[in-house]
Order: sequence, then C-alpha cells, then structure tokens
Amino acid sequence: MKVLYLSYDGLTDPLGGSQVLPYVIGLAAAGNHFHIISFEKEDAYRRRKADVDKLMNEHGIGWTPLTYTKWPPVLSTLWDLHRMKQTAYEIHKRQLFDLVHCRSYIAALAGVEMKRRFGVPFLFDMRGFWADERVEGGIWNLKNPAIKRVYKYFKKKEKEFITTADAVVSLTENGRQEMLQWSLAGAAFPPIQVIPCCADMDLFNNHHDREASRAWRNRFGLPDDAFVLGYLGSVGTWYMLPEMLDFFRELLTTKPHARFLFITPDPPEMIKDMAQQRGVDASRIHVAFLPRQEVASAIHVFDLGIFFIRPCYSKKASSPTKMGELLASGIPIVCNAGVGDVDLVYRELFESPAITDLSKHGFAKWMRTIDTVCAFPGERLRETAVRHFSLETGVKKYREIYQAIANRR
Repeated sequence: MKVLYLSYDGLTDPLGGSQVLPYVIGLAAAGNHFHIISFEKEDAYRRRKADVDKLMNEHGIGWTPLTYTKWPPVLSTLWDLHRMKQTAYEIHKRQLFDLVHCRSYIAALAGVEMKRRFGVPFLFDMRGFWADERVEGGIWNLKNPAIKRVYKYFKKKEKEFITTADAVVSLTENGRQEMLQWSLAGAAFPPIQVIPCCADMDLFNNHHDREASRAWRNRFGLPDDAFVLGYLGSVGTWYMLPEMLDFFRELLTTKPHARFLFITPDPPEMIKDMAQQRGVDASRIHVAFLPRQEVASAIHVFDLGIFFIRPCYSKKASSPTKMGELLASGIPIVCNAGVGDVDLVYRELFESPAITDLSKHGFAKWMRTIDTVCAFPGERLRETAVRHFSLETGVKKYREIYQAIANRR
C-alpha cells in the first residue's frame, strides 16, 4: 500500500522520534510504501536532520520536511495548513496514494480534502481530543471571541473527521467510549481501533546492569544509599509538578535518604525553584537532560517512577508514553487516576487503584503500599508493558487497519 503520512509534528522533535518514526518504520518493513510530510522546528531540524535523513534512506521512506510557522497565532497555522494541502496534492498527483494517514486534527483537515478531491481513503489518527486539550491546557482562552469561534470550528470538524474517515485510531479505550456517546446527526461511526502510545521494548528493557547503574548514580550525583524517585520527560502543560514535589516531601518521611531525579529538557532552575516553594530542599533535586538512546539505560537508577497528570475531560483520550517505557524497563510506578486508561492498567498490575487524592493525606495513605509496589518483580512489570504498550503490537494493529481499508476499497 502507498501511504501519504501527514504530521504537524516534526520528525526531528522528540515526539516525532518516539511516536511517528518507529510506527512508520515498522509498517514500511511490512511492505507499505510511505511518503511523510511533516513540519519541522528550525533548531531541532538543524540538530537531527542528518539522523532522520539516514533513517529515511535506510527504510526507503520519502520525506518532505516543511518549516513550522510559529507566529502569529492561528494565522500561522492556517498558512501551514495551506502549505500542507498544496504539498500533499502535488505529491499525490505524482505517486497516487492508496491511503492518507493523518496524525491529529490539523493533518486531518488536509486528509478530508484529499478524500473529497481525489477519493483517497482517510485514516484519522486522532491522538486525543485536541481542541479540548488546548482549552484545558490554557493555550486557548474561550473568553476571546475569535478563539471561541476557532474552538467551535474544530469541535464541529472533529465530528466531520470521524464521519468522513475510513477508520479512526484512539489512544485509549476511555476516549473511544466517550466518542461513541457523541451524536453524529445520524451518521454511522467508522471502525475505531485503540492503539496507545507504545514503547520500544528493545530499547526500554529490564536488563539491569549494576555497574552501569552505579556509573549513572555517580554522574547524577546520587548517593549510593539514596532511594531514587524518578520523573522522565518534559514537565510541560499537563504534568503536575507541584503535586509531584508534595509527594516527594511526603516520601521523605518514609525514605529519609530519598532523592528526586528529573530526566527532562526543562530548566533545572525552574524545577528547583518550585521545590523550594513546596518546602523541599533543592539539594535533594537532581535534573539532567540526556539523548533518547541514553535515557533507556539511565532510568534504571529509578527505584520508583512518578507521573501526575491533570485529570480533566480531554485527558480521557490521553496515553502517557512514559508509562510503557517505565514498566518495560521493570521500574514500578506511582501515578494518579482519571487519565486515559492509566487506572485500568495500574489496577490490573498492582490490584489497587492509582492515587485519587493528591493531598498529604492521600500521599500518606499510598505510602503504606510503597514497599509492596517497589518489590514487584521486574518481569511482571515488563509483561504488563508488553501486553498494553508493545510497539510490535501497535504496528500490527495499524497493519490490520490498513489491510481492512484496502479490502473495503
């Protein structure tokens, strides 16, 4: 199958490297022929262009990188959308694609036009409730009449994407069930497949090298006897840094030698300043940024991984990549309920709910289970990750979607 893959995320961004390229490479290995149009941020593109070019050449994948336009808001996105559509039309006229695979909403606007104009089947890979995420994340202020119109436009388009698509991919079962409650004005739902944010089980594994872990502890300045609470990834809009620091403060009453390690691109000063505001000694906070290939080894210094995500409406459709990566590495986790399918997986694994009360009382209650959680065998943690978050399984599900669309066609 010849597939045009449209992404408003860049392949040279960390997100593109973990949540676009591995899938496309796996699908290309299965005999599909891809051409990707992506939007690249200048700094990341300069740093990683050569690496991505090499991967494209090795796997026979075509790539048209376009420059992401940041300013002014809304108008810049409209300009990028116009460029995406025009580029897609031109490439399709030369290659005659069998499918347009659209990652999220901006790409879906182009995908709908491709289907209407050329009759190309359209896969809506929705990646979450995008318009609601922008409102709940504080990016869009609905008190602004212009922004409110944009929001309403995308909420209307959201249903159009679903009714026009030949298939839909949801990151979570929670999100899928929510969509099935929506009124589509008499239109039928297409097949909706759940494929979470998967993890590379070869890269993230539970082969624990004690010498390597000792070397990483030395590099991070962690004492040999420290219990290490670990956070992986950007703090960003959705991750609840103050509450995670409050949890760490409570952890110190149980594990007085604990340290909190952040492996993140975020500024150390921002995290340490917030720690002091929450009554945490900043000397117990360690912050480092590592390339993705080093992260998989470095996180084995974690005794417990943590992520708290704001549990709001849009997060029904959210799948945190770090959950699969930590579990695949045999690292136990603590997290909060109310986000995607996180609580479902957590309950299945630990036979107890994820945290619902993000207060001192709720944290103290969870601390009664910490020794049980941290004693979980790494193999059991990894087995759960493989069952829910395996990249191999994710690629297989995409292949099945492609084949079903080809068969219907």
